[in-house]
Amino acid sequence: MVITGPTGSGKTDFALKIAGKINDSVIVSADSRQIYKYIQVATCSPKEADQKKIKHYFINELNPDESFNAGEYGKQARILIQELFEENKFPIVTGGSGLYLKSLIDGFFENDASDENIRISLYEKLKLKGIEFLYNELKEIDKISASRLIPQDFRRVIRALEVYYVSGVKISDYQKEKIDINFIPVQYGLLLERQYLYERINSRVEYMLNDGLIQEIKILKEKGFDKMNLNSLDSVGVKEVFKYLNGEYDLLEMKEMIKQNTRRYAKRQMTWFRKDKRIKWLEVNENTDFEELAKNTIDDFKKT
Repeated sequence: MVITGPTGSGKTDFALKIAGKINDSVIVSADSRQIYKYIQVATCSPKEADQKKIKHYFINELNPDESFNAGEYGKQARILIQELFEENKFPIVTGGSGLYLKSLIDGFFENDASDENIRISLYEKLKLKGIEFLYNELKEIDKISASRLIPQDFRRVIRALEVYYVSGVKISDYQKEKIDINFIPVQYGLLLERQYLYERINSRVEYMLNDGLIQEIKILKEKGFDKMNLNSLDSVGVKEVFKYLNGEYDLLEMKEMIKQNTRRYAKRQMTWFRKDKRIKWLEVNENTDFEELAKNTIDDFKKT
């Protein structure tokens, strides 16, 4: 079973409710940031008490300067899920990182085409000529990949260019490769009316700040993890607090930027998820009884 949806939709709590109703269930995170240590508040990771009740995987495992990507997640998560099935465990995959879910379910390019010198030269070109230049370069090389990205997503634009220049193969061609998996995922997505979702996001940001977000990032800096080129730290809620601590934002500006950037991220997530017609959408509003919704979802799953 897969539980997905945009940030702030309540999928973490919903997955826990479902896990509490199914014997021998575990949760496999599909969140590209919750796997990192020291940013639990910023990523709204499951609380320690919840992790003690239900076993979680891919949570709080890596240091912020350790690299991890969708391709690696797909490989590791497929192995893990197979092992869980052999142990008669019921895995509930939960997260909103669309690329991670795609890697798990459909396979992501597995070729390790990388070259540090080429990557450095591409970043130098980024500084000199800007992201629009690189994006147009990608459009000439690989129109399919370019159509899946926006210019602002410069890391993926550069990665696509790097793969092509190293291997001579377009990254979209790698992504056409299918991975054989021995399980059939059933995907459920939480669907909230936009205004209600944005209200939840705004409330969640307030909660994060009250829960110690600023102190968490201060500690992160003290540990030496303050380089904003780290992929793990290029996250909503982290980068804005860094700017606040560096004097670029005042407290109110920081708070509003976190809310705004989270809303934008949720919108991008929904654009991604709507393309996947396999997702069964569960409508959620302020009157939703999540206990009942969890029970109905389990009943529906049993029919598949």
